[in-house]
Amino acid sequence: MNLRGRNKISPEFSMSSMTDIVFLLLVFFMLTSPVITPEALDLILPKAKGKTSNVQSLSVSITKDLQYYINKERVTESNLERKLTTRLGSVEDPTIILRAEEGVPIEKAVRVMDIANRNRYKVVLAVRPD
Repeated sequence: MNLRGRNKISPEFSMSSMTDIVFLLLVFFMLTSPVITPEALDLILPKAKGKTSNVQSLSVSITKDLQYYINKERVTESNLERKLTTRLGSVEDPTIILRAEEGVPIEKAVRVMDIANRNRYKVVLAVRPD
C-alpha cells in the first residue's frame, strides 16, 4: 500500500532570492547613508588642506591674548559688532575671514560667528596649510 501523495513538496529553501534582496538592501543603504548623516566636523582647525577664496571683504583676527583685529586695526570685543556693520554695510555679499590663533577659546570664535549670523554675513574659518 502506497500512502504517499502525488504532490511532492521539497523542504529545501532556495537562498538565491534571499541573497538578491539582501544585496539590494545593502546597496540602498550605502547610497542613502551619506544623504542622511551630515558631514563630520574636522576638529583640528589650525591646520587643514583646502582651497582659498580670493573674494574677501575683511578679516577678523583673534590672538591668544584675546585681542580682536579687523584687518590690522585693533578693536575691543564690545565694539566688534558695531565696527563690522559699519564696514560691511554697503558691501554686496559680505564675507568675513575668521583667523583664530591656536589656543583661543572656542567661545570667542563663536561670538564672531554669532555676530555674522545675526547680520547675515558669510564666515570662512581660516586655517594654515597642512
